Amino acid sequence: MTIQRQNPPGLHATPGYHHVTVAAAGRTVYLAGQCPLTAAGKVVDGDVLAQTDQVVANTLAALAFAGATPEDVVRTVIYVVTDDRATLSAVWDRLTESPLGAAFTTASTLLGVAQLGYTDQLVELDVTAALA
Repeated sequence: MTIQRQNPPGLHATPGYHHVTVAAAGRTVYLAGQCPLTAAGKVVDGDVLAQTDQVVANTLAALAFAGATPEDVVRTVIYVVTDDRATLSAVWDRLTESPLGAAFTTASTLLGVAQLGYTDQLVELDVTAALA
């Protein structure tokens, strides 16, 4: 399967993601929003970066279960409970430098939001992957 990641002429330069991702897929994988929960269902202790690390671990496990890798990801949406650009940037950097980093070279959106579903939850990741 071929996944094409492109930045059309005339659009602004990006910090690692691409404006357009095209996949000719035989199978599409949609992950539920990956939260910073331990296997016991508790929000991991720590700050937004510790929660980001747990989201990475959970996402890698979910992708592997579906037979996918970070390179198969065609779309991500990152939700962070913050209105601070520095916090958003720190989460982006942590994600792109993680073992999941290749997933963020595709069509990606990073949002600061008011609240997420679990008490004390600060990060959530929505992922779509395409497989042959």
